[in-house]
Amino acid sequence: MEAENIIEMLHITKEFPGIIANDDITLQLRRGEIHALLGENGAGKSTLMSVLFGLYQPEAGEIRKNGQRVKVNNPNDATVLGIGMVHQHFKLVDVFTVLDNIILGAETTKLGFLQKKEARKKVEEISKKYGLSVDLDAKVEDITVGMQQRVEILKMLYRDNEILIFDEPTAVLTPQEIEELMATMKEFAKEGKSILFISHKLNEIMEVADRVTVLRKGKYVGTVNTCDTDKQSLSNMMVGRPVQLQVEKEPAKPGDVVLSVEGLTVPSHSHKRNAVNGVSFQVRKGEIVCIAGIDGNGQTELVYGLTGLEKCSAGKVTLCGEDISHASIRHRGNNMSHIPEDRHKHGLVLDFTLEQNMVLQRFREPRFQQGGFIKKGSVREYAETLIQQYDVRSGQGPVTLARSMSGGNQQKAIIAREVDRDKPLLVAVQPTRGLDVGAIEYIHKQLVAERDKGRAVLLVSLELDEVMSLSDRILVMYEGEIVGELDPKTTTVQELGLYMAGAKRSQKEGEGA
Repeated sequence: MEAENIIEMLHITKEFPGIIANDDITLQLRRGEIHALLGENGAGKSTLMSVLFGLYQPEAGEIRKNGQRVKVNNPNDATVLGIGMVHQHFKLVDVFTVLDNIILGAETTKLGFLQKKEARKKVEEISKKYGLSVDLDAKVEDITVGMQQRVEILKMLYRDNEILIFDEPTAVLTPQEIEELMATMKEFAKEGKSILFISHKLNEIMEVADRVTVLRKGKYVGTVNTCDTDKQSLSNMMVGRPVQLQVEKEPAKPGDVVLSVEGLTVPSHSHKRNAVNGVSFQVRKGEIVCIAGIDGNGQTELVYGLTGLEKCSAGKVTLCGEDISHASIRHRGNNMSHIPEDRHKHGLVLDFTLEQNMVLQRFREPRFQQGGFIKKGSVREYAETLIQQYDVRSGQGPVTLARSMSGGNQQKAIIAREVDRDKPLLVAVQPTRGLDVGAIEYIHKQLVAERDKGRAVLLVSLELDEVMSLSDRILVMYEGEIVGELDPKTTTVQELGLYMAGAKRSQKEGEGA
């Protein structure tokens, strides 16, 4: 029986200051299976996989491959053992090209010279075989997050790994890309590769995984076959209580216009045409307007244009009756909260503590400073309230470094801060990216409560379920333009998908186009 398990992690324990991330966990991966690892944010999933990949050394326990005990001191050892990992936060060099990133550390050389031609040929063959097309000469900083993930997968395949770890691989993908990834994973399994798939999206687990191991608060809860379970029982195992998987909300009662956008145009960095081209729409008090679309169709640049992260080349943005088209980011912040798409780049200062991050835009308020000195007691008290309210889990509470927290808990911290700033407009980009069902349920309730308090909410989401269940109006973006306005109560996911793919435009748009 030994040989049917390609990898065994036996009684693994891993501790960090103030927290036991993995508490005596045993996980067995069979050859050629897709094995899902399910758990809340901070349940210890990524830590366990980082132990297998050699990024962390466990305090106790052992790893076996094909029944033989192995020592994984670092990722190079993992590569030698045929273990590859696609990380939740990608490990890519921004200023390198896609090709350079893929071959980095596994370069083919001849007499000390880099053999890029051969490497390119191999990468092209792999990307063709699995339908993972990317522009090999583009710089990583210029490509979308979905593309960056493809680069990570190609990096792993380039090294001929047979055990593939995917850490939250779909957190940043569009529905179409998710379908492609699922098909690719099944293809890998068919070829005999073994896959460990960290996720908390129950639909995906039910679709691709053969078995599921559930962790809760660092402990092993159990392993089940997907064919013997359902979404509700999995979410109970994961959270330890029944979870509402549907958003409940009253119909919206829109009031005055809070945000008005007319003919907004934002240039693109990566190609000739504009990223956002002549976009106009309004968001009123007490409604959630959602911008839907496949990643890379101008949603990011639209939000940058609204929040001041990018300069607009044309058009007008009016917020609460004031023209802010050329206002500074700080000035815009007076009436706008922003949950950014990239939590590391624009959401947090990773080397600041959690409490410092909670008051980033507010430390000038009399409540938090006096005579130019920060009132540390008030900051801590405020941070503790938010941490408790939003269940932000971290090893050392308010003094935890933001960098050391799990992705989902970083996200909760940003949402807590931005919602609590209580501005007339809340711009929420991918607010539940990387969150588990329990946290998503809470965040969705918060967003609906904010709407009901009379805030205007502009939601940008790639999650079709989220778009359909949260929004009061849906605006679909395709190639930098709004191609349709849909009512979630009367439209279907299929119709929304057609607009997103550019196969359909609403009549009034169609005539103008």
